[in-house]
Amino acid sequence: MTNDEFESLINDTSKHINGDVVWVENLEHSPTVEFRVQIDSDEGYPLFIKGSFNRVISSLTYTLIHRSFGRIYGLDLGKDHRNPDGNLVGEKHKHRWDEVFRDKQAYRPDDITEDSANPVGVWKQFCEEANIIHNGKMDEPSNLQLEIF
Repeated sequence: MTNDEFESLINDTSKHINGDVVWVENLEHSPTVEFRVQIDSDEGYPLFIKGSFNRVISSLTYTLIHRSFGRIYGLDLGKDHRNPDGNLVGEKHKHRWDEVFRDKQAYRPDDITEDSANPVGVWKQFCEEANIIHNGKMDEPSNLQLEIF
């Protein structure tokens, strides 16, 4: 994917999700909950979004995935990232497709102001800046019941 193709895709305002987003338990990565939703568009881009939220350490990820190229855009909160040049970006960062680095280069975004403890608020900001219309609602992740063994 070229940078121009990526820019056309990310700026396309016809991208939309129809239906509610429901978090489900990840039995392999408890206490993580996750979701996966299809993105439709006038151009028919082969896209979906995966979300992941670890309720114990409050890490949150929303990843826009192209079926041919993998992750082309993503937001991570609560996880450090080191760029290929060795620079540490920090716990709040975005990945944006680049012909040279693919999805490996990240930067600190100014447009995400919600905290990772508010996945629904972050979701709204993520969709807005990625030009995705969500025709539905996102449920809050269920509360975690920690047990002492």
